[in-house]
Amino acid sequence: RLGIEADLAPADPQLRLILYTGTPQAVLGAFLRQTGPAVAPPDWVFRPWMSGNEWDTQERVLAEVQRSREHEIPVGVVVVEAWSDESTFSIFRDAQYQPHPDGAPHELADFRFPAGGAWPDPKAMIDRLHEDGIRVILWQVPLLPGRRHPDGQAAYDRREMLQRRYAVRCEDGRPYLNRGAWFPRSLVVDFTNVEARRWWLAKRRYLIEELGVDGFKTDGGEHPWGEDLRYAGGRRGAEVNNEYPVHYQAAYHDLLAASGVDGVTLSRSGFVGSARYPAFWAGDEDSTWEAYRAAIIAGQQAGTSGIFFWGWDIAGFSGEIPGAELYLRSTAMACFCPIMGYHSEFNGHRSPCRDRTPWNVAERTGDERVIPVYRRYARLRERLVPYLVREARHAVAAALPLMRPLAFDDPEDDEAWNRPLEYRLGRHLIVAPVTEPEATRWEVYLPAGRWVDLWTGRHVEGPETLVSAASLSEIPVFVRADEAGPLRAELQV
Repeated sequence: RLGIEADLAPADPQLRLILYTGTPQAVLGAFLRQTGPAVAPPDWVFRPWMSGNEWDTQERVLAEVQRSREHEIPVGVVVVEAWSDESTFSIFRDAQYQPHPDGAPHELADFRFPAGGAWPDPKAMIDRLHEDGIRVILWQVPLLPGRRHPDGQAAYDRREMLQRRYAVRCEDGRPYLNRGAWFPRSLVVDFTNVEARRWWLAKRRYLIEELGVDGFKTDGGEHPWGEDLRYAGGRRGAEVNNEYPVHYQAAYHDLLAASGVDGVTLSRSGFVGSARYPAFWAGDEDSTWEAYRAAIIAGQQAGTSGIFFWGWDIAGFSGEIPGAELYLRSTAMACFCPIMGYHSEFNGHRSPCRDRTPWNVAERTGDERVIPVYRRYARLRERLVPYLVREARHAVAAALPLMRPLAFDDPEDDEAWNRPLEYRLGRHLIVAPVTEPEATRWEVYLPAGRWVDLWTGRHVEGPETLVSAASLSEIPVFVRADEAGPLRAELQV
């Protein structure tokens, strides 16, 4: 029995219900054909990511990258969150410039970056990271903060948004002011308004075309709240609020494409149609075993909803740092999921540091295993990239989630439904993350087929339940037998 509750427009109280039948893959394929196909991200997205909310200066970003280099830990992507003035979200903090009263976009030449400022030469920083093979992503929110007396370009932009009606509005015509606790009373740009979208994106074009940014972390797509909201063309909040993050993601993807960049967005919010705009992360989790287990299930549910390219902040983002065991178990799982990366929240630069870097976790916990085990998984991840690229292309062609529950492929296998924390990664790997503390061995279920232990080469005929070794440096992973030889050679295990 399926119960559905829907909030319908009083003027047109009709509900259109679409039901799908068939195998999970057939259902997902039909859904994606109707709502927009999944799209694979650039290959570099599958390399290791790093970031921290306290990396708010050029010196700090480069220092953290240098620490990775000193520890011989590969890095593919750096997300720089705390870069902007947090008034315009398009201008580097400490940059000196003449505001444009008409709200026109700036170019790089319009800015002077003081030698003693937070970002003395962002172009040189990005160039240096690119020379090291590292991509750079900048943080965004679709807001202009609601400070009582904004100054600089933010003051003019706010005036232009109001006068040109570029912001989401309320039913009575007044501008909608963000009702959430995060950036309260901010204006929210209306991405359904073609002119507003063009105006907003033009301000960020120099970041791509002159500075060389490779993408954006498109955070905060969930800010429009309330049925009383109105968008361009008079559409109601009840119709558009859930769609809003899709319009937001599409806008930034269009900007990257128009600039000729093979870039990506990393989003937290989404809705029907978001599969076209990879990639996504799970949001701000605590550093607990419970949150770790929830993240594994979230990744599978994302995949079965069409969000194929997903990751999470290794061992959690919020609060006190994780213990060494949780950090390394989470690292192992993240190595074998679509996106691998760590991140941490802002802590006011208080001591002790709460960064989720392996060197900080090692220092804080006193556990000498953290750096070498993290290094082992990060290097393995680099060798796994070709497999992930191949499987990503197959995923979008076949509507087969890159990370998915065992039961997705074997819906008639009752035991597969009983293993919510195991999952498939592509067509040829089954991953069984260790999700309890102090485990030295781990039970694994393998569905029908012939399987090979990634680490030992042991052959297993499924369906079979077995107990696998579970050291911190070897997560239980099994390879489909007909691919085991080439894949184990590719991964050098």
